[in-house]
Amino acid sequence: MPTDKKRQEVAELAERFQRSTIVIGTDFTSLPVNEMTDLRKRLREESVEYRVVKNRLALLAAREAGKEGLSQVFEGTTGLAIGYGDPLVVAKVLDEHVKSTRSRLILRAALMDGTLYNTAQISALAALPSKEELLSRLLGQLQTPITQLVTVLNGTIKGLAVVLQRRAEQLG
Repeated sequence: MPTDKKRQEVAELAERFQRSTIVIGTDFTSLPVNEMTDLRKRLREESVEYRVVKNRLALLAAREAGKEGLSQVFEGTTGLAIGYGDPLVVAKVLDEHVKSTRSRLILRAALMDGTLYNTAQISALAALPSKEELLSRLLGQLQTPITQLVTVLNGTIKGLAVVLQRRAEQLG
């Protein structure tokens, strides 16, 4: 018989799933406490929530939120990294943590925009440049032809000004 506390927990988790841009399921078995604390701190700095969940309640919440793809994540001990902003940030922080600390944290799967990603695909997502970096690259690409055009046009006008200056010096 479900208790009110469990119903409330399922409702809260379902609401988080609906608001999220990405959810990454992890297996944190055999992680030392200090490493887990460090990971939570790094995630919190990026406005990412990390929750240890009961699989059965999380599965109910995922169904309630319409995130059916998450059902493959809930096996064994499960920790969820839930991101609400840029989805790549979550993947980058987790991937960087695993690589830099040689952590035993296992990235099981990620659900982003209704698509389920495996561990290798999460690492590929983490390798992608951020949205800001892509926008700055695009802006640079768009500015290059305009800058070159201005340089060419300035060269012609500058050349004319030099010729007129020299002629003025000859006459004066």
